Amino acid sequence: MTAPTSRAHANRRRIMDIALAELLRHPDATMDQIARAAGVVRRTVYGHFPSREALITALTDAAVDDVTTAFADHTADPSEPADVALARATLAAWECADRYRLLVSLAQCSVTDAGIRARLEPVRRRATTILERGLEAGLFHSPLTPSALAHVHEHMLFGLMQAVNDGDLNAEAAGHAAAETVLAASGVPGERAAEAVRVAEETRTPDAPASSAATG
Repeated sequence: MTAPTSRAHANRRRIMDIALAELLRHPDATMDQIARAAGVVRRTVYGHFPSREALITALTDAAVDDVTTAFADHTADPSEPADVALARATLAAWECADRYRLLVSLAQCSVTDAGIRARLEPVRRRATTILERGLEAGLFHSPLTPSALAHVHEHMLFGLMQAVNDGDLNAEAAGHAAAETVLAASGVPGERAAEAVRVAEETRTPDAPASSAATG
């Protein structure tokens, strides 16, 4: 990578990191305001992102990449009980998604719900594999197919994110609640679900540092 290209990537990463912070504080922040916060002229921001919608799309892609990586990293052991694996993956994905949750409403306008769902397809595939394993082992019980259940989980998690945004769910407890809710929706009894989440929390390895919002 040449030095100018490296600098361009670094500038893009910096603008995206600052843009994310600004948009989380002020969802209506304009490109002018983002440029001022980044200490650059507006033309520099537009040089990387031709519109506000393009900037939000890039931030959404970075968020999805982080969530996908977090979910994949915590579902790598096929010998782990499916309920613990699902709890562990949900905790990891939630921790990552929580950093971006206030971006969701903006993304729904710029990227659209269909676009977000398409980007999350790799996560659903992995979730479906875990659900298949759990259903076959008798740990999960549902009248739904594994792929349908994965869709239900996805919509539940978006609903919980909105509940946190609206102040109806404590942000500190939301990750634990999300994991138990996903297991409950999979037909795992309450005590077993709570135990699976406890094991997942106690045995989780520290996550790698989050990637920059501008990765990609």
